[in-house]
Amino acid sequence: MNILVIADAQRFDELQEKGMAKHHDVQWKTSLEEVLSLKPFDLVLDLIFDDRPDHAQVYAKNPGIPVLAGIVKTSLTEIIGQYAFEQGFNIIGCNFLTGMVNMPVLEVSVLDEGQKETLDTLMYKLGWQYLLVADAVGLVTPRVICMIINEAYLTAQEGTATPEDIDTSMRLGTNYPYGPFEWSERIGIKQVYEVLKAIHDATGDDRYQVAALLQTAYEAI
Repeated sequence: MNILVIADAQRFDELQEKGMAKHHDVQWKTSLEEVLSLKPFDLVLDLIFDDRPDHAQVYAKNPGIPVLAGIVKTSLTEIIGQYAFEQGFNIIGCNFLTGMVNMPVLEVSVLDEGQKETLDTLMYKLGWQYLLVADAVGLVTPRVICMIINEAYLTAQEGTATPEDIDTSMRLGTNYPYGPFEWSERIGIKQVYEVLKAIHDATGDDRYQVAALLQTAYEAI
């Protein structure tokens, strides 16, 4: 396949670890504005869609080209409600959050049953394993990890333990590959904050209310 990748350098580096370029022609751009036309491409991977949902305006004009888009801070339902897709909805939601792009199983959401066949074909061609989850802000893995990070910041904020001790205890006690503060560094404080805020705004669930210490760290960026 001829694949267009829209991504920042960090996420593109993570994507390359999946070995996609061995079997497909990949063109990387850091901005969709750099692309004159989508017509030469069989597939678009938009890893920064969460931060540029206005890209949907371009995709709506090219309904025949499927788009795997990084959608964690919003949902497919919100996107189709905000932009005109009269000719067909071609966006599939993916967990392309920084630090999670190269996970062995890609978390994916679709808008309806009709997208499942397209998704299955694309994943087969890419040679990727995937897990289909409900279309919801935060998906599943980002929700869980960002909530754990938030709780870790609350614990550190209360003076119960240091960030280093929390990371060590979580790795040893739960066999997680990273402690919550290590995860926050991999994902980035800005992304963690924005995911938590988006989930809290969507659900009203206090578990996603950003901890004061995390808020401070975000404001210091």
